[in-house]
Amino acid sequence: MDIVGFLKSQFICHLLICYIFIVSGLIVNFIQLFTLILWPINKQLFRRINCRLAYCISSQMVMLLEWWSGTDCTLYTDPESYHKYGKENAIVILNHNFEIDFLCGWNFCERFGVLGSSKVLAKKELSYMPIIGWMWYFLEIVFCKRKWEEDRKTVMQKLLNLRDYPENFWFLIHCEGTRFTEQKHQISMQVAEAKGLPKLKYHLLPRTKGFAVTVQCLRNVVSAVYDSTLNFRNDENPTLLGVLNGKKYHADLYVRRIPLEEVPQDEQECSNWLHKLYQEKDAFQEEYYRTGTYPAVPIVPPRRPWTLLNWLFWALLLLYPLFKLLINMVNSGSSLTLASFVFVIVMASVGVRWMIGVTEINKGSTYGNNDNKQKQK
Repeated sequence: MDIVGFLKSQFICHLLICYIFIVSGLIVNFIQLFTLILWPINKQLFRRINCRLAYCISSQMVMLLEWWSGTDCTLYTDPESYHKYGKENAIVILNHNFEIDFLCGWNFCERFGVLGSSKVLAKKELSYMPIIGWMWYFLEIVFCKRKWEEDRKTVMQKLLNLRDYPENFWFLIHCEGTRFTEQKHQISMQVAEAKGLPKLKYHLLPRTKGFAVTVQCLRNVVSAVYDSTLNFRNDENPTLLGVLNGKKYHADLYVRRIPLEEVPQDEQECSNWLHKLYQEKDAFQEEYYRTGTYPAVPIVPPRRPWTLLNWLFWALLLLYPLFKLLINMVNSGSSLTLASFVFVIVMASVGVRWMIGVTEINKGSTYGNNDNKQKQK
């Protein structure tokens, strides 16, 4: 196939993938809206249904990573801990360095069967994003404005509501508060120097109050903290657009299971514990850059077929009427109708590209860039 033909085929694939994701996502959001009538009648049924509906959306993105791009994901962990993953509630601490770190996190949630019920402490702006943000609303995701004086009461209430959640869940928290950039790192280390805290080479200072409240509210419900450090081999710089283009990456994730009983209950002691944890994470990062591996056993969790089957279901459901409509339009001979059809498909692609833009580092949050506003939580 010549270059022009290849580009055209890739463009068509992009359009179809975007069309399936946008339309299926909006359909799921619409169905979720009607599940609200269940909340006052049977809250647990509402939750179980929305876990499955959310899986219909999030698993499509995991499918792109696993099946479309063929990205390899290797887990480094203790074999004894490995058998507990997916069978207990956990708080997941993950470094925030890459555009697709959330997608790799979702990939491991999927491998252990907790993708539909996974939670995250996310910025409030994401709740307004169609499809994923709206999906998260029905999953009772904890949103915050990143102004602790305003957030504390809301975050605590949302976390306490999860104590009777009927499904096993992993609660992800990026303790650094924002994605790592050199500018943010420089400012963060200035704060560390001013406060007499140990400096970090590969992480921002953790914001400890959100973590302490999470531990406080979920104690006796969550069994462990999963300290997770993600890296990519060969100095790869993975992007969501690269995944959409079918580019293959090689991810390594190091996970330490720490029983929650080892995390102090006192807020100040919990803060000190988290700072020490990040010093250890920095050492693991240093070792990875030096040796290309982690100090644990490499395991590749088996890939499950459900993400692909879910995508094929939506593809068969949505592509048939699309092609039928296209054929009818071509037969009608109306150039205006055909142009309108193409416009709608292209807009779907633009919509997905906009959502991809939210993950891009160079378009990311400015949170942490202004040293006048920099306050460690």
